[in-house]
Amino acid sequence: MRMIATLIAAVAASPALAASGPFISLSNTNFVVTLAFVLFVGFLIYMKVPGKIGELLDKRADGIKSELDEARALREEAQALLATYERKQKDVQDQADRIVAQAKSEATTAAEEAREDLKKSIARRLQAAEDRIASAEAEAVREVRDRAVSIAIAAARAVIAQQMTAAEANKLIDSGIDTVAAKLH
Repeated sequence: MRMIATLIAAVAASPALAASGPFISLSNTNFVVTLAFVLFVGFLIYMKVPGKIGELLDKRADGIKSELDEARALREEAQALLATYERKQKDVQDQADRIVAQAKSEATTAAEEAREDLKKSIARRLQAAEDRIASAEAEAVREVRDRAVSIAIAAARAVIAQQMTAAEANKLIDSGIDTVAAKLH
């Protein structure tokens, strides 16, 4: 069928009808060109060039089809890989969100513990300060008593010294010696 279509196209396209004189003559250039063209086309058909061209085109079409199939397979593989990575990214994002939430929770807990520790530390320091104040107050009271006793003794000494005579002093000394002697023996 291809050969018939090729011959019809060759005859219809020939410029043989435009030449003057007898058409079938070797002196007519149009006839010679047409004859050469028909022989050339016949030679191509005899050598099976259209079949070979068809085979080459079929091979090329098969190659393109196999490349398209391979590209489609690669695309599907890439989509599967993309879906896998998107799932992994989602999992990693979820894990990161959990880590952030846990860190916030731990930070809140640590802050609360720090507040409690600070309250306890302040309470201990207040207690220590109150203890120091009480100790200082007791020391002040003791110093005031000691000072009052010293002043009272000095005042008593002064009063006794003014009221006592030498005979009374000797009498008190002798009585003190007797008391000490009685306690020592």
